[in-house]
Amino acid sequence: MSPNSRLNDTPADFLEKEKCTTSQESFDTRFFNFFRANVASGVEWRTPRPEGLAAPNQGGCVRTACGRHHGANCAACYPAPMKLRILSTGVTLAFLIAGCRSSGPNQSTADGAHPPAAPVGVDARLQAQLASASGFDYYLLNLSWSPEFCHSHPDAAECAAHSTFVLHGLWPQNNDGGYPENCANAPGLPDPSAFADIYPDPGLLQHEWRTHGVCTGLSADAFFSAARAAVRSVAIPPAFRSLDRQTSMTPDEILSSFTAGNPSIPRASLTLSCGNNYLTAVEVCLDKTLHPINCGPIRSCRANVVRIAPPR
Repeated sequence: MSPNSRLNDTPADFLEKEKCTTSQESFDTRFFNFFRANVASGVEWRTPRPEGLAAPNQGGCVRTACGRHHGANCAACYPAPMKLRILSTGVTLAFLIAGCRSSGPNQSTADGAHPPAAPVGVDARLQAQLASASGFDYYLLNLSWSPEFCHSHPDAAECAAHSTFVLHGLWPQNNDGGYPENCANAPGLPDPSAFADIYPDPGLLQHEWRTHGVCTGLSADAFFSAARAAVRSVAIPPAFRSLDRQTSMTPDEILSSFTAGNPSIPRASLTLSCGNNYLTAVEVCLDKTLHPINCGPIRSCRANVVRIAPPR
């Protein structure tokens, strides 16, 4: 495309057409041509609010998302209508472009930033193994609300501990909303009791390996070591640990309590599961090295209020 074909576009027009491109090099080239052509022609713009966007907020911005598959936080902030010269517009666009690049579907750090530290319990050897996982895009860590399960399964192994949230599974997921299951017949753990701290029921451990673990390309030991590290990386909010009677909370209140107790986990990394308006699980989306990321198209509980059964 010729640079001059963009001379009638405002920066907002350009960004709306080109935002969140999958090719950074291609985007850089198009933006440079657009910017250079308008500098040469001495263009000044007025930046009205693009069609379809919400009204400006109190800070003088209006926002638009780049699309769910590009990440929930990829938003463009347009200044309230005013005359902008080319330099200030170029700076603004540069920040907007950087924002789109840094919030791809499963990207936990901005380009060029230092990667986050490995979760506790993940040594260099395990980290290398996790990085080699294949056949899926990210993990969904399911923390089951044990009192609800134990209400209908009082004799289950996990129920003797009167726990709150317990590990159900570390499940491989795909960005398109699907997930692999029952992919192979890889051998399981020689000694399931080595992970009795996270799976007191060996039958559940075997089920999780056959159904989910074999789809990661990891050995059984690496998969369950990852599951252990993942569940230990999430702090259970005190309100749930001390619960002694049934209570009710909104889904947002439940998830907000998790973000308050886990500053490294953003709200966009959490979903809530419920059944018949009772809490059943909190889920955390993690990349292949167990760092929180924005969740893909996973349905979260839509109840207005969720009832929470106490540990028995």
